[in-house]
Amino acid sequence: MRASRLLSLLLLLQTRERMTATELAQELEVSIRTVYRDVEALSSAGVPVYAERGPAGGYRLLDGYRTRLNGLTAEEASSLFLAGLPGPAAELGLGEPAAAAELKMLAALPPEPRFHAARMRERFHLDVPGWYRGADEAPFLGEVAEAVWDQRPVRMTYRRWGPRDVERLAHPYGLVLKGGSWYMVAVADGGGAPRTYRVSRIVAAQLLDGRFDRPGGFDLAAYWESYTADFQTRMYTGQALVRMAPGIEDMLRHTVGAEVGNAALAEAGPPDEHGWVVLRLPIESVRHAHWLLLRLGADIEVLEPAELRARMAATVAELAGLYGGALPD
Repeated sequence: MRASRLLSLLLLLQTRERMTATELAQELEVSIRTVYRDVEALSSAGVPVYAERGPAGGYRLLDGYRTRLNGLTAEEASSLFLAGLPGPAAELGLGEPAAAAELKMLAALPPEPRFHAARMRERFHLDVPGWYRGADEAPFLGEVAEAVWDQRPVRMTYRRWGPRDVERLAHPYGLVLKGGSWYMVAVADGGGAPRTYRVSRIVAAQLLDGRFDRPGGFDLAAYWESYTADFQTRMYTGQALVRMAPGIEDMLRHTVGAEVGNAALAEAGPPDEHGWVVLRLPIESVRHAHWLLLRLGADIEVLEPAELRARMAATVAELAGLYGGALPD
């Protein structure tokens, strides 16, 4: 414990250049007396640390005493700190190690890359979940992460859509964070192809003894890319033919998704004399498309399929009846 604290003290002095005993005590969460003893221990070990007197004084290292990380440009060092995700690291139980690693990285950088890295951290922040939604609550993320890391089987109760709970014996190959939600890629019940499980839908989990063999050629990133492409193919089972008013392209993208909206707009026919265009939109189902397209109001007209057009017309008639009369007393 003390060795770790001494290293943290040394790295703080390398990073901040000058710190008072009070500042060090607050950063390390120890007493000022402990800081005095630790500084003395570093000095006895040959570390050139000394105290400067006066109002602007404090402890500092002899100029030039620094471990340098060679080969990194200022831009490369900055990109490393932009890639940091403190929220997900904390969810995995790695918040403190991640902070320590960042401190070590800063301490090891030469002055110019260190300046750029610190400025990157001050001016850019990554927020993973989308608007109007928080990150999934995943109470068993820690157990799953441990199973992934140690290649240990995990027995879980998983809530499928329905809801319906099923029991699975899983061999987790990896974890993926997508839009604020964690997904476990695992082989279940002893064999077959890997499958994807949303960690927030795990309602019970138990780590088991022993280890499983993870396939040497398994590529988590390649699997996820293939899975998401296949998911989109399976998700969109039909098409809707619609007329769209001019000027709502951004609203269309926001409603149906940027990828679907851009593809439909790219293949749209020429506008008519009023600026309306005809689009073919991939849809998951008539029911889902009915719910989505109502958001666009009178700026969209469904032409096909007939079932979807009938549903839209029925809803519009109900709305007209609801809003056409006098307000209730």
